[in-house]
Amino acid sequence: MLARLSAAGGVGVICIGESLVAAAGARRVAQERPGVVWWTVGVHPHDAASYDPPGDGAALREAIALGAVAVGECGLDYHYDHSPRPQQRRAFADQLAIARETGRPVVVHTRDAEDDTIAMVREAGDAGITGVLHCYTGSHALAEVGLAAGWCISFSGIITFKKWDDLALLRAVPDDRVLIESDSPYLAPVPYRGKRNEPAWCAYTLQRLAEVRAQEVGALGAHLLENTRRLFRLD
Repeated sequence: MLARLSAAGGVGVICIGESLVAAAGARRVAQERPGVVWWTVGVHPHDAASYDPPGDGAALREAIALGAVAVGECGLDYHYDHSPRPQQRRAFADQLAIARETGRPVVVHTRDAEDDTIAMVREAGDAGITGVLHCYTGSHALAEVGLAAGWCISFSGIITFKKWDDLALLRAVPDDRVLIESDSPYLAPVPYRGKRNEPAWCAYTLQRLAEVRAQEVGALGAHLLENTRRLFRLD
């Protein structure tokens, strides 16, 4: 997979630990591939019902001390509501506080939770917390709040789908705040839609984004790389 990524022009992977168990696996991979794979640690909103602030909070802090480059994937998901909304907000708020305490950025998932996400991202920005709204499919209003907070906006293979028609949003994010991602194993871009996704295929997402923004692919790719390095404080 990493060889295919390199052949496609990629230089590394940030492996998302959306649970403590997943983060432990991501850490093992990163230890085997230093300077190529980095990792994060968080508790996804789907799992917020089982989030234990003292125990899980301590585990998150320990993982950050061991090298996790970000807190997350965390956030709010009112589409599936796998966890009660008050518990989602509690887990998200706690992880934002840990991000502030440790100086790490946050990787935020949000779906059908615009009002609460807007309020919490605005408050986080005021507190100096940085982050990214990942796999973004939300409104212009939420994107503007994220940008005002100093955050990045990341787009996935969804922007290559025929149903994606918000081209104005793709053009609205400044060069120094835009990111793309695989969100593997899901959301493979066209022409691989429906298959298990992998990082090399970000090349198709990059191509589509450059086309919509009327930018040269290499120049936009350089912006994306610099934005990633800056946000996650990578060497």
